[in-house]
Amino acid sequence: MILTVTLNTALDVTYRVPRLLPHASHRVADVAERPGGKGVNVARVLAALGHEVTATGFAGGRTGAVVRELLADCPGVADALVPCSGTTRRTLAVVDEASGDTTQFNEPGPLIGSAEWTAFLSRYEELLAGARAVALCGSLPPGVPVGGYAVLVRAARAAGVPVLLDTSGEALRRGVAARPDVIKPNSAELAELTGSRDALPATRDARRRGAHAVVTSLGPGGLLAATAEGAWQAAPPRVLSGNPTGAGDSAVAGLLSALTEGLDWPARLIRAVALSAATVHAPAAGEFDPRTYEEVRGSVKVAAVPPA
Repeated sequence: MILTVTLNTALDVTYRVPRLLPHASHRVADVAERPGGKGVNVARVLAALGHEVTATGFAGGRTGAVVRELLADCPGVADALVPCSGTTRRTLAVVDEASGDTTQFNEPGPLIGSAEWTAFLSRYEELLAGARAVALCGSLPPGVPVGGYAVLVRAARAAGVPVLLDTSGEALRRGVAARPDVIKPNSAELAELTGSRDALPATRDARRRGAHAVVTSLGPGGLLAATAEGAWQAAPPRVLSGNPTGAGDSAVAGLLSALTEGLDWPARLIRAVALSAATVHAPAAGEFDPRTYEEVRGSVKVAAVPPA
């Protein structure tokens, strides 16, 4: 079983409009609701790849109930969300079909009390006992200690479970110090962590800060990885137009699934890049277009990066 953690789960709502114009009324061409938050998106992609997945985190209030109802309709994803007294947030993505651009609105998460955090930690340690790998994803809701992910990384390492961390800001900074197996920042998150906008030295710097491997998302440029075995850059054969929301989450699913299958780093990067690209052609985060995935997977270019 692969375990995904989404402390700040969400009800993801996606609107599609013919063209998004400021100060104007819009007719929404299509509305989609999905259980969301980064780790939930990862879980849904992993399940679509045929992996057994358990999703945990917090869920509360009416929105949390809807998230759990929708999650129950996701084949292959087991619901291990922990109840909280606050209300789960919503996110709204507005897709401009004319340009392909997406505008995102993210609500704040619920306030998590100390007793709720303690209850989650207990449940998390129980779930680790049956996990082959764990993904810690997304923002921290209010009330969760800023070092919360560091605590979860250390628990996973104590249990002998490989752990991937995908977050940002101070939560990432503290989480890296706990020595996760993999972190997956985007370029902006990496720059905030290291102070450098030069992707290759910044990726290597992030390794020196504690992560065993760093995989940086370069957007349309693919992925850059620095690991103990070497460094590689993997890029799709072309830039794909569409909705990029959730592409990074699909990359995480690709990395984690390939890790549990024992694939080497170039193969992990090929899968991650192909899934990320295929998500751009999907209706919403947590999904990917199978035809695009198969097409891109056979054409991803992986190049070894010379040692520093």
